[in-house]
Amino acid sequence: MSGLPAVAGAYALIIALDAGSGSLAPGRYIYAGSAWGPGGIRARVRRHLRTTKSIHWHVDRLTFAGDVAEVITLPGGRECAIVAAIRDLPSITVPEPGFGSSDCRGCPAHLLRLPDTLDGDTIARALWTVSYEIIDR
Repeated sequence: MSGLPAVAGAYALIIALDAGSGSLAPGRYIYAGSAWGPGGIRARVRRHLRTTKSIHWHVDRLTFAGDVAEVITLPGGRECAIVAAIRDLPSITVPEPGFGSSDCRGCPAHLLRLPDTLDGDTIARALWTVSYEIIDR
């Protein structure tokens, strides 16, 4: 994770849940978040990837239960741009309305369920318009 930018912006975590978590079924999910505090994207994503942490955000439960397969960063970007780009893809669903978007008035959630048939290249193309950098974990 040394390639993570230490600047403000947005990021997405692609999370694989093998056994599900709470009301979420097993599968692949994408969580969009923002990092405008000290240390920017690098600090926020590193915190999400730690195995020892307190539960602070909705996504903390998922990062404990699942595996973060990829991190997508948008220096200077907004998480709502990630959600908007991904929601336009076929078969994307909102598994839990309001998840991770309690401070957002425009998004149904900042967590989306990815269909098994959706590959990483398609996700990357969808995010190309909002400028991104993908870092494999």
